[in-house]
Amino acid sequence: MLSDIDSIRQDIEQFSSSDYNEIERFRIKFLGKNGLLPKLFEEFRLIPSEEKKIYGQKLNTLKILATDKYQLLKNQYENKASIVSSFDPSLPSTPLKLGTRHPISLVRKEIIDIFAKIGFTISEGPEIEDDWHNFSGLNFAKDHPARDMQDTFFIQTNPEILLRTHTSSVQVRVMESEKPPIRKIFPGRVFRNEVISARAHCIFHQVEGLYIDRGVSFADLKQTLLFFAKEMFGEKTRIRLRPSFFPFTEPSAEMDVSCSICNGNGCNVCKYTGFVEILGCGMVDPNVLEFSGINSKNYTGFAFGMGIERTAMIKYQVNDLRLYFENDIRFLKQFTSIL
Repeated sequence: MLSDIDSIRQDIEQFSSSDYNEIERFRIKFLGKNGLLPKLFEEFRLIPSEEKKIYGQKLNTLKILATDKYQLLKNQYENKASIVSSFDPSLPSTPLKLGTRHPISLVRKEIIDIFAKIGFTISEGPEIEDDWHNFSGLNFAKDHPARDMQDTFFIQTNPEILLRTHTSSVQVRVMESEKPPIRKIFPGRVFRNEVISARAHCIFHQVEGLYIDRGVSFADLKQTLLFFAKEMFGEKTRIRLRPSFFPFTEPSAEMDVSCSICNGNGCNVCKYTGFVEILGCGMVDPNVLEFSGINSKNYTGFAFGMGIERTAMIKYQVNDLRLYFENDIRFLKQFTSIL
């Protein structure tokens, strides 16, 4: 009997299966009414009394081993079956919270799309510039205030290298490398040594435009900007042009749009005037054309530049420019529905 017990124990220990029918055959073979273990218990009655203790312990251990093995395999099968049966591939997946584009990115794309409608394409340039492309090539005099350290971030070891103060530097690069007609916009990030406030920041974004061809006039500039303002802020938007000065345009102007935050009634953003300045513009100075190898007698052009943050403030009625840089999720999540 001892050899039979050892043989059966080995068979039980070696058995493993995830098939329900095989597990059930295991139960019948070892634990069923006519199984091997019940037969051993019947033979146990014939064992001499002085040996019953040894055989009885081995039989009980064998029965526990078989019962535990059967229960373990059965539970594993049932758990696997319940997982499979509970999966419904037709059910919708767990929703994931998606992010959104930053409002500056949204406005940048909208500006690009508006000017694309009238034939403007995109060019970009480096954020670390040299003096020629940022200043000299744009007709800035050597003693112009914009060159002062209070406005521009210069590289300490090389004062000829700086962080660009406007994307006009890309205009120079385009005029140097391309021949008219030129009709382009230049979006990008710029840097100025400004005091951070609700209306200003030391880092901001611009989109500048340049159109050079034969016979380009100030009237073309005005109609282009009026088209942009109505597309961006609505058909009822009004604009006004005020005389100004820029070294690279002559004549020059500042353009204001009617304030959508207060509807022209006056607020801190429009300084209670009903209008908000959004860009500077003008006819390209002949010197700038000549510096880049374009004959100013044959070609004329206009240029303009706007701050994306200021445009976004008006469009989304945000009264503090600093909100765009704070990464406050409570502010940013308001733009999810705009995607």
